[in-house]
Amino acid sequence: MCPLRRGDGGIMGASSAVLRMLTVRHVLLIPLLLACQTAASADASSLAAEARSILGAGQGVYVEAANGTSLLAQEAQKPVHPASVSKVPTTLALLRKLGPDYRFITTFSAQGAVSEGTLHGNLLVESNGDPAFVDENALLVADRLREAGVTQVTGDLRLQGYMTFDWLSDEDGSKLRRALAGSVSPGALAAVRAFELESPTGPAPEKLLPTGIRFLGGADATPVSAGVRPLLIHRSQPLLPLAKSLNDYSNNIFKPLADAAGGAAAVEALARSAVPAAMQSEITLGDGAGTDPINRLSPRAAVKLLRALEAELKKSGHGLTDILPVAGIDDGTLHRRLDGPDEAGRVVGKTGTYGDYGASALVGAIPTSDRGTVYFAILNHGVPVPEARKRQDRFVRALLQHLASVPWSYQRDVRPAIARAEISLSK
Repeated sequence: MCPLRRGDGGIMGASSAVLRMLTVRHVLLIPLLLACQTAASADASSLAAEARSILGAGQGVYVEAANGTSLLAQEAQKPVHPASVSKVPTTLALLRKLGPDYRFITTFSAQGAVSEGTLHGNLLVESNGDPAFVDENALLVADRLREAGVTQVTGDLRLQGYMTFDWLSDEDGSKLRRALAGSVSPGALAAVRAFELESPTGPAPEKLLPTGIRFLGGADATPVSAGVRPLLIHRSQPLLPLAKSLNDYSNNIFKPLADAAGGAAAVEALARSAVPAAMQSEITLGDGAGTDPINRLSPRAAVKLLRALEAELKKSGHGLTDILPVAGIDDGTLHRRLDGPDEAGRVVGKTGTYGDYGASALVGAIPTSDRGTVYFAILNHGVPVPEARKRQDRFVRALLQHLASVPWSYQRDVRPAIARAEISLSK
């Protein structure tokens, strides 16, 4: 086995002066070291040949070892549409600005008096843009409102702030109101009831029904002078698992979520500051999700952004598996990709698909026993998406064959998302 490998600071980095100082014993090692250099060069050449054969000579791919050594660079400096790989810099910006433990807050208040189970007025909802508020969260809120003594509202629901519900904008709160009233899918209802029954602090079975609260919808039933009293506060799951769930499924709710990071321009500025100066012009972001046609990334810039995200996560004791899907293990876009016996659990990454522009991408990281973490980015363009995905997986399999890869140390959190949210009654 070669004692030194490409980029390890061995014979390739030695000066002629140092070589003249070597003892006879050291000189005897030179043939072995040169053989290692030749083997490393041959390995890199073989990987480059496989990239041309599998991906196509004009397709962008970049592979980098933990020490920054480039193992493969093909069209690596060429910026193309990265599709949802744009979510990587957005995720970085969100963590930088908000922190991994940040929770979005939605406050439910009574505008009017509450007596005998009736709110004589409107239910006010103040939202700061929780991107993952869905039917299950609404049902839990409805149950807690009933516990707080509100079973019906004579007025209506009044929304303040930006509300996303079931992954779509809910500008007037009408979708949320229907869910609070119990109009949700049977699956959502079953999930909430199962969660509540399994929770040690949950209600007894006989208290689970009826479902929801009634809105009588009286026109302007609440005087303008009516007092406002907070009833309960819903706190989303922490940003880290929330962003992971969105990245797992590559949900485009990232587009408005980028506003929480300062907007697309701020995300672009941060992304450019996170890469070497020579790569800054290779980053263009018109949005934070990957749906804007002007978005551009080069493969080498994508790898640097992935590494910047990893560095940010390390500050709080986390890693890439805490924010991006692990192939073959996590649900979502990588669940059934790279899931073979010697593949599953060895690749963490982010997919990207933008059919209108023939854009398909896969960036990721692979832990190895001898090179540390190896990072890669494949940015296809002008290739039909199904074919591009096949090529990406074939190349990553070839990369795994070239590397002494090991599985990520990762245990999937199988709890439902609502188990990580918090609802507290106001006192």
